[in-house]
Amino acid sequence: MNVVNQLLLLPTRLFGERALKRAGVRYGRGLRLYGIPVVAVAQGSSLTIGNNVVLCSLSEFTALGVNHAVVLRTLLPGAKLFIGNDVGISGGTLCAAVHVEIGDGTMLGANVTIADTDFHPVASPKRRYAPLSEAEHAPVIIGKNVFIGTGSIVLKGVTIGDNAVIGAGSVVTKDVPAGAIAAGNPARILREHAIPRA
Repeated sequence: MNVVNQLLLLPTRLFGERALKRAGVRYGRGLRLYGIPVVAVAQGSSLTIGNNVVLCSLSEFTALGVNHAVVLRTLLPGAKLFIGNDVGISGGTLCAAVHVEIGDGTMLGANVTIADTDFHPVASPKRRYAPLSEAEHAPVIIGKNVFIGTGSIVLKGVTIGDNAVIGAGSVVTKDVPAGAIAAGNPARILREHAIPRA
């Protein structure tokens, strides 16, 4: 990155870090912010970011560009959103009503969405006005060194094992084992044990 870009990014880093601190986010050393993320932490919940994490909210700094800033939200008291070390997120959305965990070394391609809740009840009479607490929730666990391709959506109750790869544009509704390649809508396993352990 050239000196001009570094100088242009300095204010967004400062404002971004200030926004994280003001929201009560705990983050480790080496955090790199390209633009200012959208962050909201519900009272009584926690949002933790590990070391050497990259949050890219500006299209100028990622090849595919991003549709919006990185969005990190805990939604209910007791919710936990944990992002491990050496994770990269470009324009992604992570929402935790109960628990979302991203393992060390995982990369989220541009505009990936991960949510552990349906946000609204499925029953139509209550759908619009019911509180979030009445929607279904289930933890999402993403293992270490996982690559989730651009535009993918990972839904509630899913566990993705270490070293797995999710193809671009996938909708992941079921668990993906370690080392597997999965893709599609809904995502299905294309190859198991295709990726050796790092």
